[in-house]
Amino acid sequence: MISVDAYRGIVTDLLGHARITAVPLARAAGLVLAADLSAEVALPPFDNSAMDGYAVRAADVAETPVTLPVADDIPAGRVDVAPLAPGTAHRIMTGAPLPPGADAVVMVEHTDGGTTDVRIDRAAAVGNHVRRTGEDVTKGSLALHAGTVLGHAQLGLAAAIGLAELPVREPLSVLVVSTGTELVTAPEPLRHGQIYESNSVMLAAALSGLGCRVEVVRSVVDDVGEFRRIVEPKLAGADLLITSGGVSAGAYEVVKDALSTQGVEFRKIAMQPGGPQGCGRWNGVPVVTLPGNPVSVLVSFEAFLRPALLSAMGHPDPERRRVRARLTEELSSPPGRRQFRRGYYTQAEGEVTGQVGPRGGPGSHLLAAFTQANCLIVLPEEVTSAPRGGEVDVLLL
Repeated sequence: MISVDAYRGIVTDLLGHARITAVPLARAAGLVLAADLSAEVALPPFDNSAMDGYAVRAADVAETPVTLPVADDIPAGRVDVAPLAPGTAHRIMTGAPLPPGADAVVMVEHTDGGTTDVRIDRAAAVGNHVRRTGEDVTKGSLALHAGTVLGHAQLGLAAAIGLAELPVREPLSVLVVSTGTELVTAPEPLRHGQIYESNSVMLAAALSGLGCRVEVVRSVVDDVGEFRRIVEPKLAGADLLITSGGVSAGAYEVVKDALSTQGVEFRKIAMQPGGPQGCGRWNGVPVVTLPGNPVSVLVSFEAFLRPALLSAMGHPDPERRRVRARLTEELSSPPGRRQFRRGYYTQAEGEVTGQVGPRGGPGSHLLAAFTQANCLIVLPEEVTSAPRGGEVDVLLL
């Protein structure tokens, strides 16, 4: 057996880094910026008004009330703004360029709103209601760092500094294949000895949640020739193949039988659940093979695939948040294996350390318990018994 951490490193190295490509802003949401971006324009790009009102010289309105002739009208978007002569005002709208010679804006609420002459009732200091050039972003400065996950605010900033597309790490295209002659796809009725297939549904949802593009092949029977016939033609468009089932030590381990001579190495990992695993390359495509029990699939995804995929797509923090919590009941764990137990974590207001209790037993077939969990309780390899009230590591899901 090899350790969980060692195997995670192997899977991460196998996936490497996703390709860099330029995409329009409309398709960049949720992707990761692949290069630092400098602002080619300042924000704001010119001095402009922060209010609807009147552009003035502060010295001309130092004593109020005062009436000034309105020499010009400046709507937002005007590009031919005339200078402001001393002793006059320009009516100005929010976002419009400040005329040369003006150094303040008086809000329209502090005037009589005149269009030929305006009575100004309140003095304005230099800079009042003026947005200065580069106040938000200076020209040539670093606007967005490589590794930034592009949300709505980041895309808004990119648009504001004049960018139409961004260099990003491409989402990975993942082929998901579930195997097992016993598997049936709903709504087909079950016969005795059959079960409904669920692993591909879970994996596809988890992968889509990370931004991956997913293709699914469900319920491939336990026949090596059939497995290769169905799956091999689909490898050409995939960045990663993930299989579930057929990797243990039984007589009908179709994935193991089909891929052990094709560049995929099968291992036993020091963990529970999810011990039997495999990874390598098939026709040059990275392959990660998971056990068939649904909880083993989900735990394996959290332990190996999720951090490796996020790293490959450039995410700066691929790890789940880890906290310490006090156990609400005693737990046992097999020696020499890292156990992942489904749990429910709570932290009361004012508490430094939260509490966590298990949901369901350790069995890898107990899927319903996972739907009641919000975390994984992690018991290290050297721990065989964790007492009630003792502190454990918890991965928040």
